[in-house]
Amino acid sequence: MCAKIRRQEALDFHESKPAGKIEVTPTKPLSSQHDLALAYSPGVAEPCLEIAANKEDVYRYTAKGNLVGVISNGTAVLGLGNIGPEASKPVMEGKGVLFKKFAGIDVFDIEIDETDPDKFIQIVKSLEPTFGGINLEDIKAPESFKIERELREKMSIPVMHDDQHGTAIISSAALINALEVCGKKIEEVTIVVSGAGAAAIACTDLYTSLGARKENILMTDSKGVVKKSRGNLDESKARYATDREDVNTLEEALVGADVFLGLSIGNILKPATLKKMAKDPIVFALANPDPEIAYDLAMKTRKDILMATGRSDHPNQVNNVLGFPYIFRGALDVRATAINEEMKLAAVKAIADLAKQTVPEMVLKAYGQSNLKFGREYLIPKPLDPRLITTISPAVAKAAIASGVARIEIKDWEKYELELQERIGIDQRLISRIVTRARRNPKRVVFAEADDVNILKAAQMSMDEGVAIPILLGNEEKIISLIKENELEGLLDCKITDPYKEEARVNQYAEVFYKMRQRKGMTLKMAQKSMMRSRNHFGAMMVQLGEGDALISGLSNDYPKTILPALQVIGVEPGINRVAGMYIISNNKGNFFFADTTVNLNPTAEELVDIIGLTARVVKFFDTEPRIAMLSYSNFGSARGEVPEKAAKAVKLAKEKWPQLVIDGDIQANVALNKDLLRENYPFSELAKNPANTLIFPDLDSGNIAYKLLMELGGAEAIGPVLMGMNKSVHVLQVGSSVRDIFNMVAIAVVDAQLNEKREKAK
Repeated sequence: MCAKIRRQEALDFHESKPAGKIEVTPTKPLSSQHDLALAYSPGVAEPCLEIAANKEDVYRYTAKGNLVGVISNGTAVLGLGNIGPEASKPVMEGKGVLFKKFAGIDVFDIEIDETDPDKFIQIVKSLEPTFGGINLEDIKAPESFKIERELREKMSIPVMHDDQHGTAIISSAALINALEVCGKKIEEVTIVVSGAGAAAIACTDLYTSLGARKENILMTDSKGVVKKSRGNLDESKARYATDREDVNTLEEALVGADVFLGLSIGNILKPATLKKMAKDPIVFALANPDPEIAYDLAMKTRKDILMATGRSDHPNQVNNVLGFPYIFRGALDVRATAINEEMKLAAVKAIADLAKQTVPEMVLKAYGQSNLKFGREYLIPKPLDPRLITTISPAVAKAAIASGVARIEIKDWEKYELELQERIGIDQRLISRIVTRARRNPKRVVFAEADDVNILKAAQMSMDEGVAIPILLGNEEKIISLIKENELEGLLDCKITDPYKEEARVNQYAEVFYKMRQRKGMTLKMAQKSMMRSRNHFGAMMVQLGEGDALISGLSNDYPKTILPALQVIGVEPGINRVAGMYIISNNKGNFFFADTTVNLNPTAEELVDIIGLTARVVKFFDTEPRIAMLSYSNFGSARGEVPEKAAKAVKLAKEKWPQLVIDGDIQANVALNKDLLRENYPFSELAKNPANTLIFPDLDSGNIAYKLLMELGGAEAIGPVLMGMNKSVHVLQVGSSVRDIFNMVAIAVVDAQLNEKREKAK
């Protein structure tokens, strides 16, 4: 689903401190005078002298080899047109974020105030010493063709205009597979292109490289079919100008055509015209946000259609993020001097082939599918497929080596694949997958603190993203006032529940609560007071009685004050002895799971086994195979004490209960995470092959301290706390959570509720 984005929300997102979307982070320690002397004067002189003697050493001693310049002059920004270099900067920063997230590539965005192509070329060429590669972005045609062509000729680093070639590569992969599905040959099909801009030309160029014949291609622009007789055509359009005089319009060109490629404007392709195309028409309607023909309308018009769009809410999304991060990754890793045709074709083939492989379970879960199989509705991989980097980047690197543009050669490809995974942390897209799963079946989420503006913003975001159906709990007048004050009018359509106006429900809930706890010291009057005064009790009862599917609370209360009502009303899952809390700690090394960080003060060895079992199950919920370290201050009995002995006993008991579980300890935290230390000193450990991703702490003190220190001093993002073991979906926020933190927890709560529903149905 394409999320509805509100203007103010987008502005707030970019304005929040620090402004923008990127920052520069040092990669070396700078904590002492000695460090500073090494990083700058006098130590920095040594690598300078080495590079002066041998320019190639710039790749040894600087970040050049992993640094791409995203460069624009702002002449063709998105669908906004020529809005200038300053206005293009948010887009360039965004591109940098995608490079980093999907391929671990660092970016400097450069916005140049120059529209003269020759001067622009001169400026970019002068930046070659800085960058390992150049990604040109949002430059209008036809100047973009000249700029890219001359920079490729003049520079000895990879240069690519992604607006052209990204779309070309992804759509080419889709075309290859679409032709295979319908049994047609590329050299025989007729192709009609709507649009004659940079992307359309690049797509058509690549289609001809794959075997499409120019005489079978008709290109149209705003004036109709591009013909040789028109005159004054720029070189790029002239390549595909036809000498046919019997066709003048898009409608005429499409009669009997096999393929429609749209890179033009929305709703230009009419149903009546679509009906005139050949059997099994291939329609790539890539205009955004409105395709050349709406997906549902196209599918209704032709049952035999094979269709792709640029939208994420339909099958076969042609999304450039499937290509550019991984293409540059492969090019940088062999220090390619260019991104040539062979490398682009290698990327096309890799993407096309990946769609024919069995789709991993984590991808199916992310997109809410029970099955994804190569065919009409699955022509290209999904953007969240973790195999993209290990499929495309090696293919591009191999093509660079084979075509002679690589300056270094990779020998061990298995090792390279592991390096690719480690570079970005293969689990980095965890929350993206959870959000996508939540969208497939949104649930009713009770927000117990709906009189907080951050809760309301998160509720609005959850609704806009299609993740949840908010139920707002609190003082109705105050909630409505905050909604209007903060321009969150969409929430006015949500259910608002004010316990002070719900006397009948308060009495009903109190009666149920009293019956639950009448032999635990509860009186009816106490139950009524709890339901009237405690929104956590009221919200928990809503979920318990099926009037909501999940409860979110805790932003303004201590953790125990939030969890206790949920335990009293909802209770633990059958067969579970205790609840526990877990945080997901995300950094540039990946995702790590910490437990217990919120509930159990000083668990016994037997209680730790319960926590281990809960944690292992929830880690799998996040599409990750747990590798568990039971932590202490000792390594496998190297020190005596209560904690090491408790940890070792817990591991022994856990292995007896779950023989297949990868777990070891007692072990120190740094050793559990360091493969070199493990392999050198403890090769017998179950973690020696792959270090831990799941850390079980011996007590609440150590777990709580550890994750908070990492958040504040280690620059890690913490997702959580995830409450484990409840009978229904209840999740407790950390005090002071941001809107994004709350939204993440809502997505987790929704998927948790989905699984609860599935378990109930299975009973």
